[in-house]
Amino acid sequence: MGNVDLRVDGNALAGVLREVFVQEMTTASVKCGGCGEIEQLGAEHVYMQAPGAVVRCCHCGGVLFLIAERDDGLLLGFQQVIWLEIVTQT
Repeated sequence: MGNVDLRVDGNALAGVLREVFVQEMTTASVKCGGCGEIEQLGAEHVYMQAPGAVVRCCHCGGVLFLIAERDDGLLLGFQQVIWLEIVTQT
């Protein structure tokens, strides 16, 4: 089984990110530190087979961040995220 068979898109993180962030996160923009591309989080590649989720840039494949559920909350590890823009609804 190849990487493409295991991959889902960033929309798979909607539920777990809702626990941390009040705003809808799949429409947040993220800038990759590897290639400099900007994309909505919902378009990024997500691998959920690890103990947690690995979010990779859909352009260069670099690891943007990791998110794992723990007994006492969530662990987020930011690797190649330059910035994350969350636009609030008014």
